[in-house]
Amino acid sequence: MPEQHDAGGPPVPGVGTAGSVSGEAASAQQQSLFSEEELRPIPEDLGYRGQTACRAAGITYRQLDYWTRTELIVPSIRPAAGSGTQRLYSFRDILILRVVKRLLDAGVSLQNVRAAVQVLEDRGVADIAQITLMSDGSTIYECRSEGEVVDLLRGGQGVFGIALGQVYYEVEGRLSDQPAVSIEGKNVIPEGGVDELASRRQQRKTG
Repeated sequence: MPEQHDAGGPPVPGVGTAGSVSGEAASAQQQSLFSEEELRPIPEDLGYRGQTACRAAGITYRQLDYWTRTELIVPSIRPAAGSGTQRLYSFRDILILRVVKRLLDAGVSLQNVRAAVQVLEDRGVADIAQITLMSDGSTIYECRSEGEVVDLLRGGQGVFGIALGQVYYEVEGRLSDQPAVSIEGKNVIPEGGVDELASRRQQRKTG
């Protein structure tokens, strides 16, 4: 059975809601929740500035700032440490930010979202990508196999699922041409990418 994480709260109308379904319908739905594509390794020592993290996660800077200040998500590469320092978020941080947005968009309470974040913070990036989060609004289930998803759907619960492997590919694609910062503080510009800080300095000079 999938691992469950009780989070309290009323039933949530979610994305991909399903009641009692037949085996054929359950099989069709679970096929969209798992991917057999290989994951491209992501360097764990690269950090992304706040604006880049926002674009990749599909959130506003105000949301990012609030979630960081309330410690819903803590930047793992470099937290803010006084005036003049910039927070740097890892790929995993941004992956979790994207999941947070998806859960909130589906109507999940902040309390439930925090429960999901606590689960994901203990996982590596590759491990996260193998998980599908299922929820009926009051409980979050961590599913690692198609059979576990089918069991939940056949149980007659109204549930929705988020395939974290698909979220991985979304975030990876959005960061593919974005500048990063190494753990030593050096700018890392991907092929075809743009150094945002250098671009801003140039704009100030020409403006």
